[in-house]
Amino acid sequence: MFKDKVAVITGGAHGIGRATAEAFKKQGATVFVIDIAQGDHFVGDISEKDTLERFAKHVLENADGVDYLINNAPPAMRGIDSCSYEEFEQALSVGVTAPFYLTKLFLPAFKKGAAVINISSTRSSMSQPQTESYTAAKGGISALTHAMAVSLAGKVRVCSISPGWIDTYGNAYSGADALQHPSARVGVPEDIARTVLFLCSENAAFINGEDITVDGGMTKLMIYHNDFGWKLEE
Repeated sequence: MFKDKVAVITGGAHGIGRATAEAFKKQGATVFVIDIAQGDHFVGDISEKDTLERFAKHVLENADGVDYLINNAPPAMRGIDSCSYEEFEQALSVGVTAPFYLTKLFLPAFKKGAAVINISSTRSSMSQPQTESYTAAKGGISALTHAMAVSLAGKVRVCSISPGWIDTYGNAYSGADALQHPSARVGVPEDIARTVLFLCSENAAFINGEDITVDGGMTKLMIYHNDFGWKLEE
């Protein structure tokens, strides 16, 4: 389906990003990855403007354009009690500024039918304590998605995906951890990778500016203390 297409993925060395890169490669795409971890890809910190510019130049020197940009690299999760100004600023740089700037850098190179897919989170609309930096960045990328979809109308489709609990370490979950999902399991990176490929495909050509929640139904399950055995410990 993606033979001769070019996909660019941030944070592509682990978890959702890696699964997405592998899925595109299996479908015949050429994949460019940037990640802060060392490996056989472009290594760099996407919170830095110079890194983004060097990466975009690298891609365009080795490809005749870009079909898909997957803004996946996750921001750090720090809470208001301990998060410094600099840490909060970096989280927004990774989670919001970098997706905006990479999209801008690639704008002249996007091919016909191009798509930008931003990886947001269900945490953009719900929270645990002490998650402000991550949650703010994910809220920002969700809003940026529909703004860019309108600005790039007729040129590039822009959508986002909001994963729920996705285990990226190969752990096995059962009992309450699984059963709080109506799908009766915790998610895996491939669940999100498949959604990315769908949104990039012609099958999703009329989906634009939307956020797709992929969480096994977790955010649809209402939980009350002492209801069906659920208990909140104070």
